[in-house]
Amino acid sequence: MPGAIHAEGLVKTFGDVKALDGVDLDVPEGTVLGLLGPNGAGKTTTVRCLTTLLRPDSGTAVVAGIDVLKHPDAVRRNIGLSGQFAAVDEYLTGRENLQMVGRLYQLKAAAAKARAEELLEQFHLVDAADRPTKTYSGGMRRRLDLAAALVVSPPVMFMDEPTTGLDPRNRQQLWEVIKQLVSGGTTLLLTTQYLEEADHLAHDIAVVDQGRVIAQGTSDQLKARTGGERVEVVVHEREHIPTAAEVLRGFGKGDTTVEEHTRKLTVPVTGGAKLLAEVIRELDTRGIEIDDIGLRRPTLDDVFLSLTGHVAELTAEENGANGSGDPAAKEPRQQKEAAK
Repeated sequence: MPGAIHAEGLVKTFGDVKALDGVDLDVPEGTVLGLLGPNGAGKTTTVRCLTTLLRPDSGTAVVAGIDVLKHPDAVRRNIGLSGQFAAVDEYLTGRENLQMVGRLYQLKAAAAKARAEELLEQFHLVDAADRPTKTYSGGMRRRLDLAAALVVSPPVMFMDEPTTGLDPRNRQQLWEVIKQLVSGGTTLLLTTQYLEEADHLAHDIAVVDQGRVIAQGTSDQLKARTGGERVEVVVHEREHIPTAAEVLRGFGKGDTTVEEHTRKLTVPVTGGAKLLAEVIRELDTRGIEIDDIGLRRPTLDDVFLSLTGHVAELTAEENGANGSGDPAAKEPRQQKEAAK
């Protein structure tokens, strides 16, 4: 049985650029799917297609049991969306913005006012509630935009890089809000470039590159594909690098990388702290003095490099969305339209 969010073979092109090249997704009800990938991989275009802001060239999509292409209005009534850029009215106050969204969702005036007060408190915006949002900082606008997406507590939520621009404290607060939503039965598709965020929130992760889903699994499963754990060693003398590399090759489960200028060597391993102790003993036996040694998990860059073969970089998806005249360039206005 398909999940609360289900897509098969989504394709979307902008001129000569194929932003989506057959995306398949399935998100069970009451879970979080983290959509990861380099800039321009197709994450935002996927969200726009699933939330009716863009019409895919081909493929099918069902959200909250509703066909996205056949019944877009019904889909909009059952979703919440926080896009990549905050879509708030700069000339209204924070309180007025939230009340307006409530009224667009056909809440009665009293209910819209009460819900606005709850969200202002939840997102720590009470002190700025009666200021025009054009005076808000970027982080405050982001929090207000997220609050607006939660006005009606929809069964399905889409959040496109929701914590971009937030400081660590506000990011943690948002994570708690998301956990509360999901524990209450909300299904969430979350795009992010922070693997830590996916670690905290996502039940499953899909990695997208060049418009395709190239890997899917839990955070631990994806990290394991890049080597699981890594031993990093910084030797004291540059002349000891070849011998240290030989030692690490004996313990490693993959290629040893060497940064000559920092005298740092890195190798993927399995075995945890016990293996690290063995590495230290062998280096000491060989007479290799070290400045630093440690065991670490793969980073998001490690995952990207392993799965995509390149680091994150801007591609035509963002360029097309910001200057080519395609519908994606109108995202902030369309987000408000989606609430109607």
